Amino acid sequence: MAHSARRDSPELPDFSILKRLARDQLIYLLEQQHEVDKLYKVEHKPVISTSDQLCFLIRPRIQTVKWICDVVNADKVPGKSRRYKIIFTPQKFYACEAVLEEQGIFGDVTIDEWPFYLLPLDDDIISLELPEFFQDNFLAGDQRWVRTAGSALHLLYSLYGPFSKVYGIGRCSKMAYESWREQVEEGEQKARQAEIGNVFLIDRDVDFVTPLCSQVVYEGLVDDIFRIKCGCVEFGPDVTSSDKSVKVMLNSQDKVFSEIRNEHFSNVFGFLSQKARNLQTAYDKRRGMDIKQMKAFVSEELKGLKQEHRLLSLHIGASESIMKKKTKQDFQELLKTEHLLLEGFEIRECISYIEEHINRQVSMVESLRLLCLLSITENGLLPKDYRSLKAQYLQSYGVDHLLTFSNLRQLGLLVEQQPGETLTVMESKVGKLVNDKTAGKLTDAFSSLAKKSNFRALSRKLNLVPKMDEEYDLRVPRDMAYIFSGAYIPLSCKLIEQVLERDGWMGLEEVTRLLNGHEFAVTVDSKGKNDTQRIILVMFLGGCTYSEISALRFLGREKGYKFIVVTTAITNSSRLLEALLGNHV
Repeated sequence: MAHSARRDSPELPDFSILKRLARDQLIYLLEQQHEVDKLYKVEHKPVISTSDQLCFLIRPRIQTVKWICDVVNADKVPGKSRRYKIIFTPQKFYACEAVLEEQGIFGDVTIDEWPFYLLPLDDDIISLELPEFFQDNFLAGDQRWVRTAGSALHLLYSLYGPFSKVYGIGRCSKMAYESWREQVEEGEQKARQAEIGNVFLIDRDVDFVTPLCSQVVYEGLVDDIFRIKCGCVEFGPDVTSSDKSVKVMLNSQDKVFSEIRNEHFSNVFGFLSQKARNLQTAYDKRRGMDIKQMKAFVSEELKGLKQEHRLLSLHIGASESIMKKKTKQDFQELLKTEHLLLEGFEIRECISYIEEHINRQVSMVESLRLLCLLSITENGLLPKDYRSLKAQYLQSYGVDHLLTFSNLRQLGLLVEQQPGETLTVMESKVGKLVNDKTAGKLTDAFSSLAKKSNFRALSRKLNLVPKMDEEYDLRVPRDMAYIFSGAYIPLSCKLIEQVLERDGWMGLEEVTRLLNGHEFAVTVDSKGKNDTQRIILVMFLGGCTYSEISALRFLGREKGYKFIVVTTAITNSSRLLEALLGNHV
């Protein structure tokens, strides 16, 4: 079931060092606070404690800092004397200190930083756990987290570098790269054994289509239905078949999960059934054993079999729950509509389906996702379609979503075609720019296209939508399109594949211009060994989906690479769009 890696695949670095480093730094900070006896979760409620000192470990968020100010000022009213310490992680921002000063408590608190930049979620996934990165950077234009991304990259470079080459695309990626280079130049150079070869940085707004598509690999579906947080998921009574919920870590240590996580969901039940039969066979070995054999079985195998049985039961329950929920939403019809949008066929029928979806009020976020997918794949909506669909959405879900539409327009996710800006005119403008010898810099004409997706042109040039000459066998995938039932190869992953094959952006000039540029390729250290050259670190700035991770794992198995995914947060269509809603979900 799980596809085996090539025998010559290199070994991944040991990222447990990151956990140990973060733990030691936190212990050092807490040891400065004597007699820490209790931890409280920040819940924006009054603090009830008799302790004469309070230590707050927080993200540098204005709302949380204001709450701490309220706590301190509330203590001042009865004249209560306490010591206060705020530990910001991964770093403090001037804006937070300004709030403390405005509220008159700057002198009452001591401030420190816990540089906890990276959380390893699995052997090949590391997260900054900064879901606000996407909204702050791409919507609000707040670039404060760029330095954080650069620092995270610098930490990896310090522990596992030197890197051989760095490729990237996107404005944020370029700034993060420059921030990292500044930190390299500021620090002292140490000779180290390279464990990571090449690095690829990519902005989320380079590819919005992929996170807007329904996930159909097992791990992606589990995230969509149950929401995976920090690599952990909580399965409720509908999965556990009891009155209790169970929290489970989803990583490569889970032997059942590790074999189905990257599989198309249509293959999962067959595997789980076979696994159950194999497990029963292993239990049946007990029959006919003598005392010595039984003792060996109990001490060596039984514990592992019981653990595997428990996990198998949970994943069967999760799969059944997914099937029920997806059947209710007419999932096959939904996928068919998505595939037609990606292929550019029967658009009027797709619009009718979306209208029905909105008018039935099936799901606010789901309806918005389909609208955005329609807009991006069609390079904007015709004015009459835009006005009609917008009016229907506001009527169904509320006029407060006027701000939602403004946010989506600003990001280019849901836009109205301007008069004369048909797909043909758009492509001819881009073609002219490509042939223009002075197009080394973005011209005013090209800047006007900045928020257009150019998806059709990109799809043709990169062959993102495979031709269906024959039936796609999801049990034996032939390319990365399997993660979307053979209908679409994620643009982000296709770009990574092409750049690695070409060792740069040569030959992809028209593609990068369609993507609004900001691409770069830099040789950092040309002395890397062959093995490390095949370990690729991919950093997604603005979030990454589990589908993309599965696609990169497939590409790695095919090409003999090992991919390490570093992301500001794990995302999906719901998280992406919830960050842009005009009202709070």
